[in-house]
Amino acid sequence: MATKCSIASCEEGGSSSVEVPRAFQCLDGIRSLCESGRYKVWLLDQFGVLHDGKNPYLGAISTLEKLADHGAKLVVISNSSRRACTTMKKLNSLGFDSSCFTSVVTSGELTHQNLLRRDDPWFAALGKSCIHMTWSDRGAISLEGLGLQVVTNVDDADFVLAHGTEALGLPSGDSIPMSLDDLEQMLEFSAKRKIPMVVANPDYVTVEARALRVMPGTLGDKYEKLGGEVKWMGKPDKVIYSAAMAMVGVDPCDCIAVGDSLHHDIKGAQKGGIASAFITGGIHANELGIGNFGETADSDAVQSLACKFDAYPSYVLPAFTW
Repeated sequence: MATKCSIASCEEGGSSSVEVPRAFQCLDGIRSLCESGRYKVWLLDQFGVLHDGKNPYLGAISTLEKLADHGAKLVVISNSSRRACTTMKKLNSLGFDSSCFTSVVTSGELTHQNLLRRDDPWFAALGKSCIHMTWSDRGAISLEGLGLQVVTNVDDADFVLAHGTEALGLPSGDSIPMSLDDLEQMLEFSAKRKIPMVVANPDYVTVEARALRVMPGTLGDKYEKLGGEVKWMGKPDKVIYSAAMAMVGVDPCDCIAVGDSLHHDIKGAQKGGIASAFITGGIHANELGIGNFGETADSDAVQSLACKFDAYPSYVLPAFTW
């Protein structure tokens, strides 16, 4: 079932505001969209859509298989700082059939390839010495094969590389746990030196077994506020959408992006001229007053949140279900 909902874009200007009517469809599931054949390629976020980091969401595996059976090309487009092959292994371990996916694009993979090839002028001028902010409990990110020199003193660094928010990488390849406050203090020193920062996961937070975990995008946001230059390697930047569409050879009009983050998934699709489906049960669940999986969000609450982020989905649904 689909219903039409009104949504407004609000631009404040002094004491008055300009309202631009926007409309989205409220859906119970994706069946009608799939069977319409309107979209050839589905760009699927993973955390908050397919799984919560620990378990697949109810109905997500069967929904994915039905999409594939209808001939849709399915591309995982994720702000994960992990390589694409690692992401596929994770999906397999959670019960998703890898044959359903046409390809996987992660911000971590794009970061790795750009640091390796250096064919982009910005990356070519980056230098080789870096402060590496990585994971500890979640498993550190390997920089093997990139020819980088990891340093722990900001004065010795050409740039900051942020894969995680839990630890500081060491020259040995190991890492030491470090608090978010300590990492942010290092950013303050880095900003004073005016060295650039590469963010290999632009998410601010992600869902993990219903809880929210701070992600590297938070560090990138901090660095920009300090006046630092940040290279964002994933959503909402067009770089990851362009890479995904190039892999399957389609234009924006052929695609729909499915995600749970208004700022990253929906805003990114909007900027790229791509239709989008907003999953309300992900990272915005608490803001929308959703307590249980599959619960329908109040349309006024969705309207207010979309206006806050200036991100307007084409469709709104509780979960990635058929």
